Amino acid sequence: MDKRAWSSRIVIRYILLQIPALVVLILLLIVAKRWINLPVWFIWGLIALWAAKDAGLFFFTWRAYDPDYKDAGNLMIGQKGIAETRLAPTGYVQVGGELWQAEIEGDSLPVEKGESVKIYANRGLTLLVHPDREENSAED
Repeated sequence: MDKRAWSSRIVIRYILLQIPALVVLILLLIVAKRWINLPVWFIWGLIALWAAKDAGLFFFTWRAYDPDYKDAGNLMIGQKGIAETRLAPTGYVQVGGELWQAEIEGDSLPVEKGESVKIYANRGLTLLVHPDREENSAED
């Protein structure tokens, strides 16, 4: 697991990308104030809640704002999964509690439902797998 920490560059990028939504909120509140008599405390409270929401979500989403974090898609390579359907050559596997579309290597025999597979690459959202013969032979 990657233990990288966030930097000031990531914080600035996050803040700059949150500003347009905050500006839209303020503009909508200004327009709404013309039609509805909104109390000033309500407007400032809503803006504060919006900013607090953005601040709280930063800790869950900061990796998406890190331009150097490009290997996130490769975190699954080397992991093992279980075939949920027969892979001949495509089907579905379960990896870490999630269901993924998968494809086996061209010359490999089909993988039956319930057999173990190992991920060696990905193509978009499709995992490229091969049978995990070590795990499957240990069960026999």
